[in-house]
Amino acid sequence: MGKRAVLAPVLLLIWLGCVVRAETPKKPVNLTPPLVFGEGEYRVGPEDVLEVFVWREPELTATVVVRPDGKISLPLISELDASGKTAAQLQQEVRAGLRQYLEDPVVSVIVKEVNSPKLSVLGQVRKPDRYRIKQRITVLEAIAMAGGFTDFAKRDKVVVIRNHGREAQRIVLDLGKALKNDRFGEFYLEPFDTLYVE
Repeated sequence: MGKRAVLAPVLLLIWLGCVVRAETPKKPVNLTPPLVFGEGEYRVGPEDVLEVFVWREPELTATVVVRPDGKISLPLISELDASGKTAAQLQQEVRAGLRQYLEDPVVSVIVKEVNSPKLSVLGQVRKPDRYRIKQRITVLEAIAMAGGFTDFAKRDKVVVIRNHGREAQRIVLDLGKALKNDRFGEFYLEPFDTLYVE
């Protein structure tokens, strides 16, 4: 009787766990695509120009350029990592850094010039170069920005090299087929992508 008394509650718990698990609805699959450049808050990068305004402290107010190492230099705070952060995040960090010198600093960070996002358009285009982008841009818009295809361009061999993290992702697009079928969706490029037309 002792084993049955212990075994019955254990079996009941296992059964209830299965029932509860079976009735728990699955989390919906997120079908929305990840944010595209130009959507959401802008993240600062090298060569961007920022204005750091400290209210009633003109000697602490500065216009700075984000250095290639992603840092900015400010009075009293010295160096601060800026690359990859939003203006709001930088504003909070500057405010926190100034609190050791000022009682309640009021800080604003404004992105004055967007210079960091770039992409390269290379290969069989009329003006291969590295281009600054200020907003989201499609593959076709990037090719148009580079003067369009040359006479020797292979529209079926357009390669996007996406440089994120340690490994580059290679995406091959057939623009000729996509344009003929009128099924070409808007394929957006991201900052630091390389677009190569064979």
